[in-house]
Amino acid sequence: MTFLSLEWYWWLMVIAVLVISIPLKIRFMKWWGRRRQEKKEGEYGKWGNDE
Repeated sequence: MTFLSLEWYWWLMVIAVLVISIPLKIRFMKWWGRRRQEKKEGEYGKWGNDE
């Protein structure tokens, strides 16, 4: 049984990779945003450029 010239077990592997990678990407993006925000807050006052 094929769909778009791939066997069914390849589609299962593709779906498994997506199911695992999407939550990891979301978690990474949240962590990255927090890190940038903390870094930005840490720069204020360092050289007298309080805003």
